[in-house]
Amino acid sequence: MDKIRVPRLGAGRPRRLPDSVGADKAYSNSLIRNYLRRRGIRHVIPEKSDSRTARWHRGSDGGRPPGFDKTRYKARNTVERAINKIKQFRAVATRYDKRRHVYLGTVIAAALLIWLRS
Repeated sequence: MDKIRVPRLGAGRPRRLPDSVGADKAYSNSLIRNYLRRRGIRHVIPEKSDSRTARWHRGSDGGRPPGFDKTRYKARNTVERAINKIKQFRAVATRYDKRRHVYLGTVIAAALLIWLRS
């Protein structure tokens, strides 16, 4: 008798959701905000001034302004600046290293150099 293969239910990579998403004003639209809300992902996206004005002109039909946490947005800026400093190293920016562990070592070496220079 041949063995019958039964597919495993948990096959594939585990699905993970981020705790939160930080983005700039370019991603401030209702489609992105609704998508993140449906998935239960917190977001820190500042509102565009023209959408704020349009909401104000609609009056009570405009709805509530989206929540915005300035301290979390500042942390996003700090992370973005740190990544840009690391990208100043040519080997990191162009990713010459093909293997993951070698590339990780290059990123760590670049981070150490930045830390020692500061």
